[in-house]
Amino acid sequence: MSTPPLRKDAAQNRQRIIEVARRYVDEGRLLQLNDVARTASIGVATVYRHFPTPEALLETVALPAVEELVRRAEHALAGDDAWTALRDFLAAAIEVLLTDPALPPVFAAATDALEHTGDLKRGLASAFAELLARAHTAGVIDPGVTEADMIPLLCGIAYAANVQSALAPAERAALGLRYLDLLLTGLHRP
Repeated sequence: MSTPPLRKDAAQNRQRIIEVARRYVDEGRLLQLNDVARTASIGVATVYRHFPTPEALLETVALPAVEELVRRAEHALAGDDAWTALRDFLAAAIEVLLTDPALPPVFAAATDALEHTGDLKRGLASAFAELLARAHTAGVIDPGVTEADMIPLLCGIAYAANVQSALAPAERAALGLRYLDLLLTGLHRP
């Protein structure tokens, strides 16, 4: 069952809420619905009608980056070279995690506020599992490396790059990619 399209004014309000929330997230501000309503000059009830929780709003803000990461995973899965596919997907994941501050809390959340977010995250997990399995089958990665190993390692890379808070997001992403390259060099079996 599809949702009917929003009236023009409701769609504009929703977009304004998302824009303000995006700005809050980018500035590192706490996402409180009442504050977003005040900044957007929109009634609190309107904000809650569109986004019942701050988590739902945060997931909506993160949605374009999550969808882009899904596209990158699909592209990696279409590749023939197992090592290149895994490496490229992991690089895309690190880059997105380090350039969009909405993503880490969305990926770290134990539950999802929006069903679509959960679907996308499960799809990413499945794609990553398949990429890792293909790399194992091709013999291009240490066979002892598991998904359970890789997730904390990727989080560690993101943390290490984010410690450099004086760097711009693009510079932190470049540093994260360097750290990923060092990690993958140790895991690669040419």
